[in-house]
Amino acid sequence: MTELQVATTNNTERILTDETVEGLGSRLRGELILPSDASYDAARAIWNGMIDKRPALIARCTGPADVLTAVRFGREHSLLVSVRGGGHNVAGTALCDGGLVIDLSLMKGIRVDADHRKAHAQPGLTLGDLDHETQAFGLAVPAGIVSTTGIAGLTLGGGFGYLTPKYGLTCDNLRSADVVTADGEMVKASQEENSDLFWGIRGGGGNFGIVTSFEYQLHPVGPTVLAGVIAYPMARARELLRFYRDFVAAAPPELGTVFTLRLAPPAPFYPDSIHGKPIAAIFVCYAGPIEEGERVLKPLREFGQQVADTIVPKPFAVHQTALDAVQPSGRNYYWKSDDLPGLGDGAINALVDHAEAITSPNSLVAIFQLGGMAGRVDEDAMAYSHRGAAFAANFNASWVDGEPEPHMRWAREMSSAMQPFSSGVYVNFLGDEGEERTRAAYGPQKYERLVALKEKYDPDNFFRINQNIRPSNRNEEAVEPFIPSSSKGE
Repeated sequence: MTELQVATTNNTERILTDETVEGLGSRLRGELILPSDASYDAARAIWNGMIDKRPALIARCTGPADVLTAVRFGREHSLLVSVRGGGHNVAGTALCDGGLVIDLSLMKGIRVDADHRKAHAQPGLTLGDLDHETQAFGLAVPAGIVSTTGIAGLTLGGGFGYLTPKYGLTCDNLRSADVVTADGEMVKASQEENSDLFWGIRGGGGNFGIVTSFEYQLHPVGPTVLAGVIAYPMARARELLRFYRDFVAAAPPELGTVFTLRLAPPAPFYPDSIHGKPIAAIFVCYAGPIEEGERVLKPLREFGQQVADTIVPKPFAVHQTALDAVQPSGRNYYWKSDDLPGLGDGAINALVDHAEAITSPNSLVAIFQLGGMAGRVDEDAMAYSHRGAAFAANFNASWVDGEPEPHMRWAREMSSAMQPFSSGVYVNFLGDEGEERTRAAYGPQKYERLVALKEKYDPDNFFRINQNIRPSNRNEEAVEPFIPSSSKGE
């Protein structure tokens, strides 16, 4: 009989026998993947190529029953556990070394109720999956801007994109959720049932349980919208940003934008003549009448000297895939981020100064437009915080190979330069930055409320591989890297 060494929640060594492991596999409708399996490396691969963790077990769940089984098994054996949805998280918290990965990526069921404008969606869906189903009815959930992003992590952390000014955040449009809690039970969270848990999962990340079904409010969108990208030379970035801050402040909520600073990638929407050259580009989506959108966007298009303008009527679902090619799975990513209450001249100068010093053709600065409906929700309505932020800035270092430090240093130095202008940070944009930065995502009062909620629903910190909100009664040491006994001393 062979044995499997696993990592536990108290950093002690534990051995699982073949019989124990086979018992778990027999209770799953889905597949249990082990390090010896041919599919193991593919199963542990996630979006961020920097992450190279080796779990002992990967439970690929096909439904809520499998999730319940996996959680109960993890608790019974005190296993270190992580939860994978879309696997798109930059910090790599979908995986854990030596522990059990509860993999939800096969759970892709969805039911759209067009009459009541609602959708029930499982956590393995990506934004592209969600858009495909809802756009068949001319409806959409306000969500992100890269179609390969998983809906689960996006929703639990907040979620924003082109529809945010009009319809709010993704978590603002969550109506209920089925949640497997740390004690291995299924509960419903909504305004009417377990309302405290519902408050926490809308912005608190995966700290309080595993959501096996999301109920979303849908909104009429498209299916044809006026969308695309308009780009200018980096030399005009400062004046363009000053124009942009006033332009979006006066724009109707149907307009959503993302402002980027980078070297132009060899993307089909950019002419060959600007590939590799520094540009300032604005991705836009007008989710209203096309004629009205043309009028609203006219001042932007008349700003002058643009090097690309691809804004045309197109399917909303197609526009949602526009940035997929420049954020591919398997590339190395290192992010820093800050929420910005505005774009004053000091912030603009800092952004452009550091963008001009970019170290990789794959790195970029992205400035997400917030405000609108997202800013009108009460700050205490849910765990998501910093409703007063007008923008979320993401300093996205990305490279294919070579020494990572120059690119990581670029992102760190940019974030440091932005601190005088920062009002917080978006939890889904955090890397492995420690407890203080997690606190900064919520602020002191809300963080303490989240700690109390954690003590109620997960007092043992079973769900800890995340941007962790640690119960105050837990004084855990950092999880040491997992090294199997057979490798120690070699």
